[in-house]
Amino acid sequence: MDYRREFADFEGVAYLNAANQGPLPLAAVRAAQAALEWKKLPYLLTEDIYFDLPNRVREKISRLIGSEPDEIALTTGASGGLSAVAAGLEFQPGDEVVVARGEFPAHFAACLPYQNAGRVQIRVIRPRARFIAADDFIEHIGPRTRLVCASLVRFDDASLLDAARVAEACHAKGAALLLDLSQCAGAMPMRMRDLGADFAVCAGYKWLLSPYGTGFFWIAREWIPRLQLGPCYWQALEGAENFSTLPLDAPKISPGARRWDTAETANFTNLAAMEASLDFILGAGVETIARHNANLIQEIVERLPRDRCVLASPAEAERRGPFVCVAARKSEETRKMLERLREEKIYVALRENALRISPHLYNTHEDVERLIRVLSL
Repeated sequence: MDYRREFADFEGVAYLNAANQGPLPLAAVRAAQAALEWKKLPYLLTEDIYFDLPNRVREKISRLIGSEPDEIALTTGASGGLSAVAAGLEFQPGDEVVVARGEFPAHFAACLPYQNAGRVQIRVIRPRARFIAADDFIEHIGPRTRLVCASLVRFDDASLLDAARVAEACHAKGAALLLDLSQCAGAMPMRMRDLGADFAVCAGYKWLLSPYGTGFFWIAREWIPRLQLGPCYWQALEGAENFSTLPLDAPKISPGARRWDTAETANFTNLAAMEASLDFILGAGVETIARHNANLIQEIVERLPRDRCVLASPAEAERRGPFVCVAARKSEETRKMLERLREEKIYVALRENALRISPHLYNTHEDVERLIRVLSL
């Protein structure tokens, strides 16, 4: 199937940057435009949308990541879930949160206020080899470790973590594992229980092809009553969906992860577009996306001009996520490569002085041909 026609005309651009901003499918654009009509003509906005739309999105996310809908909270990005976990673990002085060096800054930002207050210590670990691995985390999980924060796929080098091994080591020491799925959810198959994590967070604007300001927080069912809850949005109360008889007396919080939903949960235009994007991904199939990306990435790796470039990601496909990073042999040349690519309307990202190349279904072998030609100059 030609999935390219499901997206806008890129005007001659070879867009290889889904790990930065995944473009909206045309169906998602239409859904957002229809949702704007609900506000332009508010009589079109029926009360069931406030709950039915978020619940449909919850259900579709759960299908993508192999979980249950009531384990999904809807957020504005990965930070919402990170903050919920950091606030809810009730740290005690001497407790540790383990984070790898070079991890995405949101992992640090969520815990910094608690470190500054003397309630927890952020322990930054370094990989023994070039790329962070499960053994690097396992070696540093100790009796005071309360939480390990890690990306399932690292944003800066595409390395894929053996999360199940880290989770097993965490649980043996009474610690919890939080995974950031922002650089892989929707682009590679997964089941949360197989990964072994206790929590997961994800931004929606990358591989979920959704608007900026969307995302989710997954929490394992057994953690829902254990994680302390701060202020919650009123629509998380039992009976809130019945606007004509709201729960004004003795309100109770609904069961399930919706208690961590970001305020103004329905967020009509964003969630309408997100639902359409999730429909597109589910319709195409995550396995199809993963296979398509893997084929393009393998072609890039095999054809990479080694006299000019080096891999900045693991060489083995099974140790990488849905993209690949490369760099110039002379570090000062990498940014010049980026500039040449932009001049030729080829869009990739520069991360930690490496070119992050992240294709999707709209990319073709012709895009790879253009990329390799410029990298070879």
